[in-house]
Amino acid sequence: MDKDRRKVLGVAGCLAAAGVLGGGTLHLVGAQEGKKEEPAKRPEVKLDSKGKVLHEPLPYVALDPEAALDLSYSNKLLGDCMYGVFATVVEMLADKVGGPYLTYPTSVTRVGAGGIVGWGATCGAVQGAAMAIYLVSPNPTPVIDEVLNYYQYTMLPDVKPKNAKMDIVPSKADSTLCHVSISHWTKASGAKAFSKERTERCAQLAADLTRKTVMALNAQLAGSFKGDFPIPEEVAACRACHDMGGAMENTRGKMNCLTCHSGHDEIKPNIYEKPPVKL
Repeated sequence: MDKDRRKVLGVAGCLAAAGVLGGGTLHLVGAQEGKKEEPAKRPEVKLDSKGKVLHEPLPYVALDPEAALDLSYSNKLLGDCMYGVFATVVEMLADKVGGPYLTYPTSVTRVGAGGIVGWGATCGAVQGAAMAIYLVSPNPTPVIDEVLNYYQYTMLPDVKPKNAKMDIVPSKADSTLCHVSISHWTKASGAKAFSKERTERCAQLAADLTRKTVMALNAQLAGSFKGDFPIPEEVAACRACHDMGGAMENTRGKMNCLTCHSGHDEIKPNIYEKPPVKL
């Protein structure tokens, strides 16, 4: 072996050692030299028969609702309401299924806190439940409808986690909106919206909704799912005129209409006819 060749191999050996010990990447000399790496490509988007992005649920196995209740309570205190529901389902599936759940970026669901970073819009626990259901269910809509109607029309929280810090007065949200839900609870409890009691209430509420979500998913998996919370007749009556195909067809939705809108016996003024308030 000539001197120059020994020198090349010696350098290569040093580089290899540095790559292994230092966690670096070794680019081989010779056959690989000059070869350009192909740029990473985005995964191909699959479309269904209607030309929409194909819904491809991840694998689901039955989970323990009571374990979900306790874990969700802790997760809500760590990462707020949407995270409390969604991360719990993902973490439990990571333990049982592994695969894609092991690296799923659950921290992104911090966005749902306070009805989307404090906007008081859709409750983060509701967002987390819907997202978890859509992630794993082959037929998510009826399960999401069930869980959201449960949230609207049940006195919650109604199940106390083992690690709960205090007893909480339950209330009925009559809406999936964060600000409406909290307003109804503050009226029922006498507590303030930024109190430690409200923080505890939302932790127990998220835990309760996670438990319901898991129970509904387990039932669908077993083939025994049957919704206990259909859309009420009053809301269906509103939709008959105002939703798709109705005489007016000027809105859409499944939320309780009468929480914010009066019936036809009392017509509220159009708030948009008033001049805007200068800030």
